[in-house]
Amino acid sequence: MPVGLYISVPFCRTKCSYCNFASGVFSKSAYENYVVRVIEDIARSRERASELGCELEEIVDSIYVGGGTPSILEGAQLQRIFGAVSKHFTVAPDAEITMECAPGTLVPSLVETIQRCGVNRVSLGVQSFVDQEAHSVGRLHERATVIAEVARLRAAGIAGINIDLIAGLPHQTAESWTYSLAQTVSLGVPHASIYMLEVDEDSRLGRELMAGGTRYHAHFVPDEEATADFYLQACAGLNSSGIAQYEISNFARPGAESRHNLKYWTRQPYLGFGVDAHSMLHASDFRPDSQAVRFATPDSLDAYMEGRPPTVTQVSSRAAIEESLFLGLRLNRGVDLEALRSEFGASAIGPFEPILTECECEGLIEKDGARFRLTDRGRLLSNEVFARFLSETAPEEVKRKRAGKSLQN
Repeated sequence: MPVGLYISVPFCRTKCSYCNFASGVFSKSAYENYVVRVIEDIARSRERASELGCELEEIVDSIYVGGGTPSILEGAQLQRIFGAVSKHFTVAPDAEITMECAPGTLVPSLVETIQRCGVNRVSLGVQSFVDQEAHSVGRLHERATVIAEVARLRAAGIAGINIDLIAGLPHQTAESWTYSLAQTVSLGVPHASIYMLEVDEDSRLGRELMAGGTRYHAHFVPDEEATADFYLQACAGLNSSGIAQYEISNFARPGAESRHNLKYWTRQPYLGFGVDAHSMLHASDFRPDSQAVRFATPDSLDAYMEGRPPTVTQVSSRAAIEESLFLGLRLNRGVDLEALRSEFGASAIGPFEPILTECECEGLIEKDGARFRLTDRGRLLSNEVFARFLSETAPEEVKRKRAGKSLQN
């Protein structure tokens, strides 16, 4: 089975107040050493997989460069990273190659560079088309910048464009949210991602909200009910505009679903490089106690550059079932219980069936034959639903996916 590659670039021009990822502002002098280290890791990826008892397919059908802000690197540095991938893997002719970019960084020279690297999909961290909202959380761009850069990408033949929006930003109202959604639809992009603002201790804005303070415009953040309403409005509006929801946070026009992200949700193999990069590879020899192996690099730049080893978790058959259920339920198509019985055995699936029935009775899950999927209410309460399937011994990466901090970035 072809593997997906994720490459983490943890550098930003500024750290957005809502951000809870392993990224930050560093001197440009750190970039080159980091690029060298990532290239070294790409070169020894087969050795690492063998040490962990994993299969590693030579063919790559998706590459995702995330962050941070990958577009902050120099063009020559990006080309060297992509060159290393091509040297050590066989990139499929139809591979999906995505790079995250911050609006305002897509100058003509960068667009030319990513063209040469084979990038055919760009994810733009817009967050809001209302300048006041974007600026309140540290975004440096303006609405006009986004529109100009979407046109620049299309002129360069890069039609795969995703726009990220966040529901629940400071100063956001029903009217301003409607405007951001309308702008997204009017641009005709094939993909959109809608996230609800996360309130936790991993971001400055989250900590300020939990403390009841006013820094970072925290006192202008909409309440939870309003944020939930914004999310439901986005689901309805994008669906009616032909950008159909296919996962809790992701929407696409027909055929434009993110191939790379689908690997995470369907438990296909992927390999990560760089700071806080996660991997999941199938074990070379199937055993009930090790169906697959998950491993993750350190989540700090210093620890990664020091060469600290990854954390490694063996995925047992039971853990694989848990993952199949709660990751599959993230998708609008849900999970097919008959398919799971065929893969893992009816006796192994049996203990989870009462949980599905309980969630169905509570209106969190709906059943269609052997297929179960989240209801609208279930999507809003998805963390609560997923927690019922997930054991306390699950690896941190899986817990992050359950919480919606999914994917690598």
